[in-house]
Amino acid sequence: MSKRRDPNPEFDLFIPALGDLPLKDQREVMERPFFSLQKRKRLKPIEYRSPDGEAWVRVQAIPDYGMATIWDADILIWAASTLNRMKQQGINDLPRTLTTTPYDLLRAIKRSTGGRDYQELQAALLRLQTTSITTSIRATKRRQKAGFNWLDSWTFDTDAETEQPRGMTLTLSDWVYDGIVNEKSLLTMHPDYFLLSGGLERALYRIARKHAGTQRGGWLCRVEVLRDKTGSDAKPKEFNRMLRRAIEADQLPDYGMELTETTDKSPAVLFRLRGEAEALAFSERMRAEEERHARFAADRQRADQVDAHMDRLAGRR
Repeated sequence: MSKRRDPNPEFDLFIPALGDLPLKDQREVMERPFFSLQKRKRLKPIEYRSPDGEAWVRVQAIPDYGMATIWDADILIWAASTLNRMKQQGINDLPRTLTTTPYDLLRAIKRSTGGRDYQELQAALLRLQTTSITTSIRATKRRQKAGFNWLDSWTFDTDAETEQPRGMTLTLSDWVYDGIVNEKSLLTMHPDYFLLSGGLERALYRIARKHAGTQRGGWLCRVEVLRDKTGSDAKPKEFNRMLRRAIEADQLPDYGMELTETTDKSPAVLFRLRGEAEALAFSERMRAEEERHARFAADRQRADQVDAHMDRLAGRR
């Protein structure tokens, strides 16, 4: 598993890098499986239902393009972050259609800007527009559900002479737009999220950010529940193998992971803020050191007592 890597270590000063403003994503989308975790075309639907049965998600793809991937979702994160910045600037009439350039968008989400990258950007827009989602999330009634695509439309302008991409627009669907403009719907993400190379790693970070947050003691999740939340189509044995690799690689921004068990001995993962995990590890090392010194002192005291006893016996002789 490769480490996080920035394909563009040097940014032009005039380009508004997304890292300069808070990176935002929707809470509802972060904790549930809405995207494919693989770059190869996925046609198998995602079927998810929460343990309590209240929330469910169904994601479907069309054969021509496949399902929107977790890397395609970077475009939606850019949109959420851009709209949030507009809101902070006091703009009340937030647009559903955003205008930028392919170059600026690719640089903002820390992608390269070669010819193939522009082609992959267009493919991502197509997947976001054609992937179909049905869900009970935000339903006001028990039997209500909503259906939508991530994007309603998009445009890609190309220079007539050079055939180089010049400008682009993307129009968010109502469901996505409403989720972004809601005051309490967004969470701040670590800017290094874009540098995570693995789909499972990205899903694990999003889940940890939503559930573990900054709570003390971290957040414990059964492995089987975690598999459902990621939307992975891997078999349980293969998912467990990939999960162990992700834990060993230890590449998630902000969070450390460790395999553990629940009270009923079910396999689980503990997500904990790195600062807290490091502090706990230091505390455990100090406690072990204190215990070692205590054992040494106790052994020394017993040895002194034995020596004193032997000296007394020798004196009586």
